[in-house]
Amino acid sequence: MSTANDMAEMPVQLPQNPANSAEARGRYFNSGNAFNIKLPPVPGKIFTEEPARALKMEKTGFIECDLSAEMQCGFPATTPLMLARYVVVKAGETLDVTLKNTASIWYMISGKAALVVGEERASLGKADVFLMPGGVPATITAADDALFWAVGNDPQLRFDTSAPVTGSDAAVDFVHYPAGEIVHQLDVVYASNANASTSGHALIFSAEKTEASRNITPTMTLSLNTLKPKSFQPPHKHNSAAITLVVAGEPAYSMVGEEQCNWSPWATLVTPPAAKHSHHNDGDTRAEFLIVQDGGLYYHARTMGFEFY
Repeated sequence: MSTANDMAEMPVQLPQNPANSAEARGRYFNSGNAFNIKLPPVPGKIFTEEPARALKMEKTGFIECDLSAEMQCGFPATTPLMLARYVVVKAGETLDVTLKNTASIWYMISGKAALVVGEERASLGKADVFLMPGGVPATITAADDALFWAVGNDPQLRFDTSAPVTGSDAAVDFVHYPAGEIVHQLDVVYASNANASTSGHALIFSAEKTEASRNITPTMTLSLNTLKPKSFQPPHKHNSAAITLVVAGEPAYSMVGEEQCNWSPWATLVTPPAAKHSHHNDGDTRAEFLIVQDGGLYYHARTMGFEFY
């Protein structure tokens, strides 16, 4: 009768007789205990308190949509690889927005401001979108009280202790998408009919460096999705996580699994990876919602897994 232990119950094995420090750092698992790690799932959630705080415009700074405690993550994160923030800049004040990520995607909810990114400058207004490279010195100076929503891949870099690459080898450049141009481009989309293989009328943002992949950064995608009055986007799933900003729509809601998440102004919705979800517009006006996904990673790995139910 065998008295051998079950492999799955074995602890990590240390080197038996290491000859030096390099050998001593080795650790050994087996096919029974190496693949049974149980991580907390990404929770589906709609953030409403954070935008409510941001809309009060009480002080300049960042308000993070942080689910790190629920995911047992050692650094701020909204999903394992992305972090969403509301950013307040009071009139006449300047905020340092130099971030440690590959890139961040920004939407201006209200106000007027001047943005400096390295040697480049831009005047920002309501409903502008901009893409900002990480690690590049950047500031926002508000003419009026200014409110932004931003999503970056900060957790991805924290996870593997990477640093942003800057200069000509950077993954992204600064890109400004003015509100007027966005309206025009969305009108172009609406001039064509959607078919059964599409997810409705949506504007997908890309950039010169990432045009070939049709993404806005190597790892993240950005789309301005819309729903016509009294319509819905059918249930579907994808392996990427999604972070959604409610831009317009009342009454409207999303179904994440079996939970109904009612929209409210500027709320942030988290859709977990591979979760069944759908979006619904019960109102008489067009609904609009901005969606950031870590889809670039899954496109590159050929594992996006998009599927309608």
